[in-house]
Amino acid sequence: MAENIILDKLEGVKDRFIYVQEKISEPDIISDMKRYVKLNKEYKDLEPLIEAYDKYKDILDNIHSSKELLKEETDPEMREMAKEEVDTLIKSRALFEEEIKVLLLPKDPEDAKNAIIEIRAGAGGDEASIFAGDLFRMYTKYSESKGWTVSINRTTEGTMGGFKEVVLEVKGQDVYGILKYESGVHRVQRVPQTETQGRVHTSAASVAVLPEAEEFDIDLKTEDVRKDLYCASGPGGQSVNTTYSAVRLTHEPSGLVVTCQDQKSQHKNYDKALKELKTRLYNLEHQKYLDEIASKRKTMVSTGDRSAKIRTYNFPQGRMTDHRIKYTLYNLQAVMDGDIGEIIEKLQIAENAERLKDSGVQ
Repeated sequence: MAENIILDKLEGVKDRFIYVQEKISEPDIISDMKRYVKLNKEYKDLEPLIEAYDKYKDILDNIHSSKELLKEETDPEMREMAKEEVDTLIKSRALFEEEIKVLLLPKDPEDAKNAIIEIRAGAGGDEASIFAGDLFRMYTKYSESKGWTVSINRTTEGTMGGFKEVVLEVKGQDVYGILKYESGVHRVQRVPQTETQGRVHTSAASVAVLPEAEEFDIDLKTEDVRKDLYCASGPGGQSVNTTYSAVRLTHEPSGLVVTCQDQKSQHKNYDKALKELKTRLYNLEHQKYLDEIASKRKTMVSTGDRSAKIRTYNFPQGRMTDHRIKYTLYNLQAVMDGDIGEIIEKLQIAENAERLKDSGVQ
């Protein structure tokens, strides 16, 4: 990509940054909370590009001054030093331009959001439920390593351990943008605890990662939501089965139903259920966007196809393979302990490479 095109794009970003900076201080914007939140988010998103612009300008200015010095200098030793300086700066410019190309790609506005993660046991009976529990532990450990907060919305436990279903809320910086690659079918190959002859079985669990709806994302009418209360079931102390703390919300126009019984407080369960209901309604529209991406891209990285088999965890061989990018790791135990940063990074690189190809920014 030609240097002046990059500079033109960055200067356009700088103009937009100045405009947003001026707008968010205007009284009519401050009084309009929805616009203020949107502009403030855009301002923060543009800051890394402004830093890149300043650094890129410095590199270009230094290249120019070093070339001028090379033209004027007659001393052989000084000329050699100036030439080395130019060569070093040109290499730095080329490397930095690759970083800028990725920064210039349009950001998915959902990436900065918190996420709702659904893990459901699939084919494989009790072993599938146990594996769903393993995935729950893996994502919990990974989230803890990132400094994120994890809370459980609801669970349905398996008969031999693990979960038939578990729904989590994960809060933190760029949660959805990082975890969205986990949506799909995860397959496990191992000898189940109940297998007496040592045969390897294949089981599966599905994972869906949804961007959590924010306050201004969806206008939910209270008259469209029916609230039902019932007694919670499962572990939880004396309040279980004695108080109507569990909440079921039904969105009557769409038929969507959400339940929450994780908290002892009815009020807290209601808040969590309402947040999940908004997220599910919001994701009905977001899914159309994901489907559009999927129709344009050749790979399955970060698409909306949640029924696709994306990964295999093979315990006898100690390996994990991601089928979207044909990448294998041979440290399965570390992966199950939450060390999934490397594979997510590889998926991000693969997606950015494809987005660069689609954008024509080469």
